[in-house]
Amino acid sequence: MKENIDRNNLPKHIAIIMDGNGRWAKKQGAMRIFGHRNAIQAVRDAIEGAGEIGIQHLTLFSFSTENWSRPQDEIQALMQLLVETIVSEMPRVMKNNVRLNTIGDIKSLPTSTYEKLVEAVHQTSTNTGLTVHFALSYSGQWELTEAAKRIAQKVSEGKLSPEEITNATVADHLDTAGIPDPELMIRTSGEFRISNFLLWQLAYTELYFSDVLWPDFRKEHLFAAIEDYQKRERRFGKTGEQVKP
Repeated sequence: MKENIDRNNLPKHIAIIMDGNGRWAKKQGAMRIFGHRNAIQAVRDAIEGAGEIGIQHLTLFSFSTENWSRPQDEIQALMQLLVETIVSEMPRVMKNNVRLNTIGDIKSLPTSTYEKLVEAVHQTSTNTGLTVHFALSYSGQWELTEAAKRIAQKVSEGKLSPEEITNATVADHLDTAGIPDPELMIRTSGEFRISNFLLWQLAYTELYFSDVLWPDFRKEHLFAAIEDYQKRERRFGKTGEQVKP
């Protein structure tokens, strides 16, 4: 399936809502954390697949602000799993020249998790391949609220006037400032919603919904989504005739 992809028409940025771990575990008669543990291979495949074909940015919705309301034992297990995965996967990340980044309120994470994340981001900062952005303790509404606070602060300090505020001003104060908006967003598990993910950035993103539960997601599923993306006509409000060469 990778051979069917047009390398001259790749999305620069793909975002993924990694959904279905709990349902996958339930099908196995296991606890939810079993699904999270078995999702590591899916994350590995998504990163390696994106890197193999030349995608520049990959954002993975890993833990939302709403996820803090889940049972505490599941949250603790998830945070521990995150630390373990960062440590175990770092040799592979470095070998593949992957740069790691985070978006979201990562200071709200447990200290050990936060410190490992910061260390991993620093360790990979000079890598020049695919950049993987982990959205942790993140939601689109939280991000927009924080951006509004930062803009309001500049206005109150006289550094910015209300008349100067544009779409670009808002974009420059988001966690994703400097990162191109995703051209393709993939959601697994058969759900048809964006769940408070990159609300500003997804304005003109192509959406792709897969029935595959996240632990079963592999490179071929990523390539299928990209192939589908390449069949679409992206008009950005224009007519089809205007965007055709």
